[in-house]
Amino acid sequence: MYGHNHTTMPKYNTIEKKEKDAPYRLLLRPELVDELYEKIQQKLVLEKKYLDPEYSAKQLALDLSTNTRYISAVINLRFQQNYSSLVNELRIRDALYLLIDHRYAEQTVEEISAMVGFASRQSFYAAFYRVKGMTPKEYRQHNMKMKPKKVKE
Repeated sequence: MYGHNHTTMPKYNTIEKKEKDAPYRLLLRPELVDELYEKIQQKLVLEKKYLDPEYSAKQLALDLSTNTRYISAVINLRFQQNYSSLVNELRIRDALYLLIDHRYAEQTVEEISAMVGFASRQSFYAAFYRVKGMTPKEYRQHNMKMKPKKVKE
């Protein structure tokens, strides 16, 4: 276009932040890693704190009476990702079901995004694309199975 050679930029930023090597990881006792891992599972997964867009690693550390460095280290060791990636993965997992569940067919993609804890449409689309390689709307259209309508007798 206009005589210039334009390269197209990717639609969504799919590059995850790399976790830097942290010497404090080596200082964590295996028993502490196990204990914090269980507590993180309890708070984030079982209590579904990931649904709260305001729930941060700092708040998780406060709730578990520890610090964010330990939270970060345990998440990196046990989940092989950072806090944000873990939370987004849990949110996307919920969104995958809601987007194709007929009970939520009338909900917009943006409403489902808010239901699973994303604060913005852009962050939802970027995280979703990173996990599924397609937009939430494309996923919904591709996977929504139409139920046959019952015929009145």
